[in-house]
Amino acid sequence: MSEVSMSVGENNVSIRHNWNLKEVQALFALPFNDLMFQAQTVHRQHFNANEVQVSTLLSIKTGACPEDCKYCSQSARNKTDLEKESLLAVEKVFEAAKRAKEMGSTRFCMGAAWRNPKARDMPYVLDMVKGVKALGMETCMTLGMLTEDQAQQLQTAGLDYYNHNLDTSPEHYNQIITTRTYQDRLDTLGNVRTAGMKVCSGGIVGLGEKSVDRASLLAQLANLSPQPESVPINMLVKVEGTPLENVDDLESFDFIRCIAVARIMMPKSHVRLSAGRSAMNEQMQAMCFLAGANSIFYGCKLLTAENPETNQDIALFEKLGINTETVVDETADSDRVVQTAISDQQHSDLFTNAAL
Repeated sequence: MSEVSMSVGENNVSIRHNWNLKEVQALFALPFNDLMFQAQTVHRQHFNANEVQVSTLLSIKTGACPEDCKYCSQSARNKTDLEKESLLAVEKVFEAAKRAKEMGSTRFCMGAAWRNPKARDMPYVLDMVKGVKALGMETCMTLGMLTEDQAQQLQTAGLDYYNHNLDTSPEHYNQIITTRTYQDRLDTLGNVRTAGMKVCSGGIVGLGEKSVDRASLLAQLANLSPQPESVPINMLVKVEGTPLENVDDLESFDFIRCIAVARIMMPKSHVRLSAGRSAMNEQMQAMCFLAGANSIFYGCKLLTAENPETNQDIALFEKLGINTETVVDETADSDRVVQTAISDQQHSDLFTNAAL
């Protein structure tokens, strides 16, 4: 253990972009307690260990996506019986964002089932960004592939984050998606960076990949320069009618190891415990927070996937002594801080409202 852990420990303050596969596999191979200790040590050097950033994700356009992602309920090529919906009205998006803010979310994420946004759609999504930003929330969108010009338009409108996941390793990628390449994804991330926005990029585990693929995915993410500010780690939510509906479940400890290794490799990134939480008990989620996860989504839906109810998350946070993260409103006066930690009275109010 000592050679690997000491090597990592000596470098955990700096950001590395030269991880090789053997180094990452060595981290995954550490005894579980040693890996967790390293991850928690790194985490505490850069974050408050008892704070979690909270976002809300809204599907602004559902279904009929032309891509062939084998895990996705929204692919038109998968027989999932999901009803397709048109782009949501801008006012409905604002109403959802206001509710999310009232429940304690600091970032509002909007996702559309597109290969890429069309020119006719851009005015609407730009208005969404501007309106949500005006509420004092951070903004994030995931709209598929972006051109340089589209990325610049979104940045000018005030978009803070753009989500575009790598999904899996380059080696396993063609087993999951064939309608866009790995390089297409990297090119979109490059366009987002060039425009000056922050990057939200992670992946999905439990896609039938090998352990080496999970190591390779994290190496790809960590070797991006700069590293993504937000790294969602998703557990596959198996959907009937998709090619992956009968894939073997990923072992829980293997998932927790992914969180811990991501924290060590990307020490200053928010690591989001994302899709799949509905299948995790409180103890597993607590282990993920101990491993360095410090971001979640509030709300019963993640696009079309199930997610724990907000009151369940609030109850878990209370048990663990976790507060929601404080964010600085960069659009306001420099000395103004937006405090998003939920008070005991607010917790009580939220439970009351949830019961109505």
